[in-house]
Amino acid sequence: MGERYLVIGCGFSGAVLANQLAKSLDCNIEIWDERNHIGGNCHTERDDKTNIMVHRYGPHIFNTDRKEIWDFVNGFTQFFPYVHRVKARSGDAIYSLPINLHTINQFFHKTFSPEEAKKYVDSLALKKYLDPQNFEEQALRFIGNDLYHAFFYGYTKKQWGCEPAELPASILQRIPVRFTYDDNYHTNSFTGIPVEGYSVLIRKMISHPRINVFLNRSFSRHIDVSGYDHVFFTGALDAYFDHAYGRLGYRTVTFEKEYAESDYQGIAQVNYCDLDVAYTRITEHKHFAPWENHPKTVYFREYSKETMKGDTPYYPKRLTGDKAMLKLYRTGAEKLVKTSFLGRLATYRYMDMHHVIGEAKDFAKTFVELHMDGQPAPVFSNLESY
Repeated sequence: MGERYLVIGCGFSGAVLANQLAKSLDCNIEIWDERNHIGGNCHTERDDKTNIMVHRYGPHIFNTDRKEIWDFVNGFTQFFPYVHRVKARSGDAIYSLPINLHTINQFFHKTFSPEEAKKYVDSLALKKYLDPQNFEEQALRFIGNDLYHAFFYGYTKKQWGCEPAELPASILQRIPVRFTYDDNYHTNSFTGIPVEGYSVLIRKMISHPRINVFLNRSFSRHIDVSGYDHVFFTGALDAYFDHAYGRLGYRTVTFEKEYAESDYQGIAQVNYCDLDVAYTRITEHKHFAPWENHPKTVYFREYSKETMKGDTPYYPKRLTGDKAMLKLYRTGAEKLVKTSFLGRLATYRYMDMHHVIGEAKDFAKTFVELHMDGQPAPVFSNLESY
């Protein structure tokens, strides 16, 4: 019969793990997901009115520098190349993001060369922040006050629900400034979107006779799981413990769906940087699949808010209090037996899709090796420095 494994969550973490274990071990795997669909927050589906492929929980553009990860996902379904270009509404103008040479010249009404732009932005930088301690100081240190307030302050405050000075400096490291006219939002070597959508990709990933999926099935640590040889949990870590030490800080997103004729904004994503606009961005999903043609369009206004009971958590805040609470939860998890935690929610980290997939593959490999040697599995897929 082989061993029985229970995987909680059918997003990328759970699906990749199940795929790898089913191929490597004599086992039977059950995947439970409390939602009525697979794919987690990467779930995609055709819109009923327009037939446009919609990313239900916000857009996901697959990008990675790891060829083995790119080859892995392409082994299940075809990816079409996609270049993600983002615009930003600030004041009465539309600019290109990330901040690039065109953005700088447009914003300051200049015609700088790359070298001239570098020198100019450097002259605006607040050099007093030699060792930036938070998001705001990090931004001011590199781009100065004007660019920071035009493109980052309001958007960040809406996105995270707090002053940017309360956020870690590391968040801004993901937002580059370029002194060329390159407006490709991503710089990784491999970028694309699955033609059939992410949910079809994940469905093919878990299409294995040893894997059975159960939707609309919630998990609680109080459920008797003694019939399973190991449990792999990919949900929110604090939820596993019934929020015994409090709720970890997450931001969630709500959406307002609208329809229009032909084309609404001419691009997939426009960020709204000003505080007097309540939403953070508008995404128009037909532009995520430029290889398709649709006479009508559907778009979504996105609003960010604090995650409350019943909400879907998206982005871990990881403020000082969150990190202290996380340490308590990880300590509690380390006392468990035959239970492991992996993925974005269970490890309470910001992770892109390729990070999630790579870590799940690595964790599966480690689990198999330890299992063959008769050794216990790691409790977490990552080390934590807090």
